[in-house]
Formats: sequence, C-alpha cells, structure tokens
Amino acid sequence: MKINKILIATVAFLGANTALVAQHEPIQPFQGKVGKTLDESTQWWPEKVKAKKDAPNVLWILLDDAGFGSSSAFGGLVETPNFEALANNGLRYTNFHTTGICSPTRAALLTGRNHHKVAMGHHAELGIGEPGYLGEIPLEAGTVAEIFRENGYNTFALGKWHGIQPAQQSLNGPFNRYPTGRGFEQFYGFYGGATDQWHPQLSDGINEINIEPNTKHLNELLADKAISYIANQKSTDPEKPFFVYYATGATHSPHHVAKEWSDKYKGKFDKGWDWYRQEVFKRQTAQGLLQKGTVLPPRQAGVQDWNSLSADEKKVYARFMENYAGFLAYTDHEIGRVVDFLKRSDLLDNTLIFLIIGDNGGSKEGTYTGSLGIGERNITGNIQFLQDNLDKIGTEKSNPNYPLGWSQACNTPFRYWKSDANSEGATHNPLIVSWPNGIKEKGGIRTQYSHVSDILPTTVELAKVSVPEVINGYPQWPIQGTSFAFSFNDGKAPTRHHVQYYELHGGRSIYKDGWKASVYHPRNYSGDTANTDPNFNPRPFSQDKWELYNLNEDWNEINDLAAKNPEKLKELQDLFDSEAKNNNVYPLHSYQEGLAKPVIKPKTVILEGVSQKIQVNIGKGAVTITANIETSAKTDEGVIFANGGLLGGSSLYIKDGKLQYILNNGLEEKILTSSKPIQIGKNTIKLEYTDSKSIVLSLNGEKVAEESNINRAKYINSISGEGISVGKDLNSPVTKSYPAPFDFKGKVTKIVIEQSVQ
Repeated sequence: MKINKILIATVAFLGANTALVAQHEPIQPFQGKVGKTLDESTQWWPEKVKAKKDAPNVLWILLDDAGFGSSSAFGGLVETPNFEALANNGLRYTNFHTTGICSPTRAALLTGRNHHKVAMGHHAELGIGEPGYLGEIPLEAGTVAEIFRENGYNTFALGKWHGIQPAQQSLNGPFNRYPTGRGFEQFYGFYGGATDQWHPQLSDGINEINIEPNTKHLNELLADKAISYIANQKSTDPEKPFFVYYATGATHSPHHVAKEWSDKYKGKFDKGWDWYRQEVFKRQTAQGLLQKGTVLPPRQAGVQDWNSLSADEKKVYARFMENYAGFLAYTDHEIGRVVDFLKRSDLLDNTLIFLIIGDNGGSKEGTYTGSLGIGERNITGNIQFLQDNLDKIGTEKSNPNYPLGWSQACNTPFRYWKSDANSEGATHNPLIVSWPNGIKEKGGIRTQYSHVSDILPTTVELAKVSVPEVINGYPQWPIQGTSFAFSFNDGKAPTRHHVQYYELHGGRSIYKDGWKASVYHPRNYSGDTANTDPNFNPRPFSQDKWELYNLNEDWNEINDLAAKNPEKLKELQDLFDSEAKNNNVYPLHSYQEGLAKPVIKPKTVILEGVSQKIQVNIGKGAVTITANIETSAKTDEGVIFANGGLLGGSSLYIKDGKLQYILNNGLEEKILTSSKPIQIGKNTIKLEYTDSKSIVLSLNGEKVAEESNINRAKYINSISGEGISVGKDLNSPVTKSYPAPFDFKGKVTKIVIEQSVQ
C-alpha cells in the first residue's frame, strides 16, 4: 500500500502528465524449460529494456556563474557563436530561473524537485543537521540518470558535481552518493565547487586520476571526453540513445584561460561597466529579449561610477573583464566542438539539447576590486598589488575573479548577483533549447515562467520515458517540477508553473503568477552584499523588510509595491510560509562559513601504497606531522608528501641530497633545509607547527631546521582545496623548483598527522 500511495500522489501532482510515472512491472517469469541436462532444456533470456524507437539523445549543458547579460546569445558583449547557433536553430527561454547558487541548482536540476526538499538548502560542504540542509540528495529522490538508465539509455556525466559532503569524498565512500551511484554509468570530472582549470583535480568514476604533466585546459579535457563517450557508445550500439550531463567548471573562478583568448578582448571594456550595461540593455531590447517596458535599474550600492575611478583602477578592472570574457568565449568554443561532432556524426537533428548559461547569476566572490586569489595583501583590494601582478591574471599562478561591477554588468538587466536568492539577478538565467527534429520555430523566444526543476519533467515528457515508482528499492517522492514541453511549438501558451519559492542563507522570496514578495537578508548590519567575513554579526530575521513586485509589469524589481498593496504582500508571505514548511526550508539561518564545521580528526594515519589524495582538515592549534621513510641510496630523492598546489601549499621532499620543506602562498616561497643528511635505511621526519607560529623540522629525533613567525593558514590548506598526496606531488605542483610529480625513489611507509581539536 505504501508504494501505491506514493504512485497515486505522484500522478496527482503531475496531473495530466501520467506518462511520467511507470507502473511497477514484476520480474519476467522464466519462459524456457529447465531439464536435467542442457540438451533437455530450452534456453530463454528476459527481454532487455530498450528505449522507444527513434528516442532522442539528450545533452544537458550547464555553465557556472554566468549572468543573463554575459553571452552574445542573450545580448551580452562576450562572443559566443556556438551558443547563438544553438539558439537560432532552437528556442531562447527568457524567463527561466535557477536557485541562485551552485549545489542547490544542481540538485533541483538532477532530481526535478525543490532544493530544500532534497536536502540541498546550500552547498553540500555546508550541510548541517536539519532535513533541508543535510547536503546529500536522498535516495528517494531519483536522479535523471537513474530514470533514463531504467528506460534503456546510456548515461554519462562530465565536469562539476558538487553534490557530496566532504566527509564522503574519501577512499571509503560511501559511493552510492557519487555520480556512478546515482545512475550515471560513467563520470569524468571533479566533486567540489571549483577546481584549478590548468591543473584540475579529476576523478574517473570513483577513482581520482592524475593527468600531470597536463598541457590541456579543463574545458578541452571535458570536450574530449564528451566526444569520446558519445563516439564509443554510438560505435557499439548506434540505435541506443545517450543521456549526457555536461557541467563545465566555467565560468566559476578561477577564471583561467590562455592569453590568446583574453587578449582578443584587449581594450574592449575600457569604457567600463556602466557603458557595458547600457550597450547590453540596448541589444537585449532590440532582440526582443526583455519584457516590454523594462528599464535599466540603477547601479548597485557599493559599485563605483566607472568615471570616478583612477586610471590604475580602470586598467586593473578592465583586465579582469577581458580575462573573464576570454574564459567564456573559450568555453563556447569547446562546447562548440562537441556540437560540431554531433553534427558531423548525423546525431544533432535527434539530440535534445538544454543549454543553461549559469547555475546562478554573476559571481560576487571577487568583491568590489576583483581578486587574484593569492597572497594576504589581495584581501584588502590593494590596487597597486593587483597592478603589479596584472600579468598573472588567467595563468596558473592566479585564482582570479572579476569585480562586482562586472558581475552586475553581466547580470544586465537585473539587480544584485549570485546567491542573493531574493533577486532576479541571482536566479534569472538564460536557457537555450535545441532539437531540430522536435522544434518547428527556429530562433523563437519563449517567455513562459520556468524553473530549473522543470527541465527533468520536460525532458522526460519529450523523450517519452517513464519514471519508476521504485528505484534501487527506494519508493520515489513526487517530482515537483512542471514540464514546459507544451511551449516548444506554442509560444503563446500560458505558463503552467504558477508558484515557486526561493531561499538561500536567509534571503528568501516567493513567486506566484507574476507577483513576487522577497526579503533581502544582509550578511551583516551594514548591508554589504559582498561581505564574506565568517565573523559577521547577521541581522535578526525579525528586522527583515519584505518587498513586493509585480513582475508582469516590473521584470527587474525596481518598483517596490509593499506599502501600496499590503493585502497582496500578506497573501504571498503566507504562501511562502506554507511552501517553506512543505519543502523543509525552516529553520532559517544566516550563512556563515563556520556554521558547518569541518570534521577535524585528532589523529590521521596514512599508510604506504596510497595512490590518491587524502583530504585532511588541519585545525588551528598545534599540529605534528610525522613521516616514516626508507631509502636505499644517497641518490634517493623526490616528494615525501605534498599538500596543496601553486596557489598555496607545502611540500616535504628530498633534492640534491638535502631534506627540504617548502611553503608557498602563491606569491613567495619559504624553504626549511635540513642541516643533516638523510641516512640510508629508515628515517623518521617530524614537522611541528606550534601555537607560537613557528615550524620545527626534526630528523631522527634531532632538530635540523626551524622557521619563526609563520602564518600557516596560507600554506597548509591550499586555495584550490587540494588534499595530501604521498610519494609524489599530484595535480597542481606546490613549486616549480622540482619536476612534478617528482616521484620519491625511496619508500614512504607511514604518515601520521596529530593535532588538537578546537
């Protein structure tokens, strides 16, 4: 009865879309004959599940941190000809919405359900012990891959996942939360929120892989793998359709790209972000991408008038945007390679492509001055420091993100930016749909309201697949998204998605039939939306002020009607409360870095033979790292262990007969060199970080080097979030002073990390 109730609830929720639910089919009874010998038997095999005849291939493409007004496909000044070609041969959806930030958008996309409902109220790594914020998608919320695999599709995932708690990203799993545990037959990508684009930390399935020395950008690696997956699949079984989830690391920071791409935009943004907004707004208006009567909102508080900036500031800020534009243009190029392959292989016409240009609006993490992501001085936005290091932007020696002025510009015509989920600037993203065999109007514009949770039921309906009521033994929850397949060939059809809530770290809003009530919940009392200080004092929720907008007439939230229409405001406030209760949004809490505290082990033991990186959270107190090694010759050299990479890290190694410990903060290196040689045979090396900011290096019980006044936070945990590798320096090397990965010719038998838990 429990399964039947769930089935009935699902059908009731989906209304007329009953094809989305599969009736539970019993295991096929054996229809052959079992004799005492094979000669007396009649063989029989159960029929394999096959996709429907002429079922479309499916390709979902998801970009990261790209706003509504960045790509030329939606009026932006960054040339993306491949995106434009898809749109001109398909449809542009101009009223599509995400959740406003990475993990929640991905959870809603992959499951067709609201992000809090599937326990992803914020990033997976910031999960807390509340139903809506656990940071792991319940198995009762089946993914699109689990659905399509059960319907005879091959399923592949590439790129960014960002849906696993850090505690589960270990050699022990559990692996049922990994992509290959959630329906994808193959996965090639990274599990965190970002990775170094020049030295990506990648996994193939559940296993980390080392691609160094690497000469390719992550965008190229992902395009290569996407083509390989499809080519192999179609060469093996050309009649079997594929489902590919292709989530780039672009254009999330680090904004890494070759100079040949960023230099294409030299001088093109010298007129500044105010000019950019005006130009993009004109293009969007001329192309019919905006609601009639839309006006450009004022510059966001805190963003300076471009004409008020100094010449040095203009030079620095313009270069950040040139670099970002090159990054986005290059991403378009590599995605275009995949689309071109489909075309050359006669697969494009029957491939249903959803291209989401951003899992949220433009990034806010670059602060008002932009960030290089290296060195302590950059935190203050020191313009001289940025100018002195201008040539590093986009290279492997930077972790760049553009200033907030460019974020708002790339979000034209909306206010605010990424993660302010009360605003359209965070949640209003471009969507392009291409399916030559299924879309009659080429280059059409669709204005129906839609949400990222709608893509799964839309894809399911168009591919004519069925949603199992039970997946891997888990009865499935109802799909909450609303299919917008009806709009493909009827641009004037009314919207069917009528109600949608939003919430992120206390900011919240509710949409109903064109009306929207919202609350901006600042990260501190000053209302500085760019503040990322984990020690802020958040404003009490009781002091939050609700705003009211009629999006049918005021698309980008300029005219607050709360005072004029208190009845409508109260109606929507009550609706938000109802939706919040039904979707596990409560309890509201202000976002804080320290809220979800990392698990710090008092003792971590790493044994010989480890081939992957080990994620170890090192606390603030005293830390002792002991390495037991064995050498057989004086010439044995190489890395004993390395933590982090070029943008910040440390490495213990032997070179030129000397034991050395190097610390790199992305700008400068400090090296401790042993005063005594390594002996042949067994050696015990100890590193001690004390509370007094000193480092002591000991060899076989004797102190051999010491460094004082070290701020180890800059070195122990790298900016790129890499873990500890043993016997070699994997991925991004900590230093260029040795040839990475610089394998140790001896043997590392054990590493023990002991620390106080604070």
